[in-house]
Amino acid sequence: MNEIKGKRARELRAAGHHLNPAVTIGKGGIGKSQLAALDEALSTSGLVKVRLLEAEGAERRELAELLADETGAAIAQVLGKTVLLWREPQEAE
Repeated sequence: MNEIKGKRARELRAAGHHLNPAVTIGKGGIGKSQLAALDEALSTSGLVKVRLLEAEGAERRELAELLADETGAAIAQVLGKTVLLWREPQEAE
């Protein structure tokens, strides 16, 4: 798992504060369509907020790690039911 720390994490949290969640993970768990939407959002903007509706406690951290691993992103923050992920945006060809 790749987690961002220090000054860079503070910068990303500040930038992500005003974002609306791009993906919502409900009681059905993580599906292919949600991973595809997350991957697309990370490719375009790099910083994405994800809402975890049914997760509790340590399960949120595990889901955040799974999302980061599946998309090649790094965790900038896990706060409440919200996860902030960062991946360097891909340049358009």
